[in-house]
Amino acid sequence: MHTLNLQPLSQSLIELNVRSCLIVHKGNTVFEYYRKPQLAHQLYKINSCTKSMLSALVSIAMDQQIVPHPDTPIIEFFPQLSEDNEFRKRDITLAHLLTLTAGFQWSEFGGLNSFPTMTKSVDWVQFVLSQPLSDPPGTKMVYNSGCSQLLAAILRQASGQTVAKFAEQQLFQYLGITAYRWEMDPQGTHTGGFGLHLKPKDMAKLGLLYLQQGNWEGRQLILPATVQHSTTPHLEADKPYKGFYGWHWWVSSFSNDAKPSVEVPFHMALGFGGQYIVVVPSYDLVVVITSDNKKRNTSKDVFRQYIVPLLVNTAIA
Repeated sequence: MHTLNLQPLSQSLIELNVRSCLIVHKGNTVFEYYRKPQLAHQLYKINSCTKSMLSALVSIAMDQQIVPHPDTPIIEFFPQLSEDNEFRKRDITLAHLLTLTAGFQWSEFGGLNSFPTMTKSVDWVQFVLSQPLSDPPGTKMVYNSGCSQLLAAILRQASGQTVAKFAEQQLFQYLGITAYRWEMDPQGTHTGGFGLHLKPKDMAKLGLLYLQQGNWEGRQLILPATVQHSTTPHLEADKPYKGFYGWHWWVSSFSNDAKPSVEVPFHMALGFGGQYIVVVPSYDLVVVITSDNKKRNTSKDVFRQYIVPLLVNTAIA
């Protein structure tokens, strides 16, 4: 690996008031920045990066046949859908929830303001299930944290454990994640689309797990084929979101200036306000960014604008 000149990055992160940034290359932490030293040890709300953690847990459960095949209709878990006048809801599958293509009429923020309305309801799962369909299931990706809450409820129902307890037993204990906080809905189901609090180094562990095709220190926690499938682009995201979506992972690419015709693929967990877990397989790289200065950071893609130029100019691969 060529030596990365990280001084410009450090200066940019200071100017942007970024909370933390970690870069792990070939298993070694080659860059570690915290606005204040104590932030390295503090739990922080990773917002929708929670979705990708949930994807890992559902993938584990599917591999172990605790949760059934992705093509399984969710009516098996929510029999009340049989009484819904919208018969197409019976066609919604686990895969549709994972790819956010269930078809529900939903606008996360603005418009219907579906997400805040869900969180103020007395039963989040029932709120989501009761939404009308705007599209046939499987035809259009619409960003929807309600789908994530349905998945969390399904995992809880299928495993007979809370989502957090399942995570502790099936994932966290192996990754060495000992400190976390996870919010819950009124029914006591942990939040599937947001609400997990982790340390930056523990966020990086999720990225490393996916970089290593589901293997952790010789133990196959997620089958490689499942990792591959969950980080494959399924449908292009609905506006205003850009990119493609897999199983609760964003999938995209960037150009290498030295070889403009070559697109470098990556996948990432992305959370509101500038939370990132980015996995670049061909560079053997994981990048974690956390931000809390929403007013200044919401328009800044720190990974693309500040880190990618350093990577392509250094021929890090």
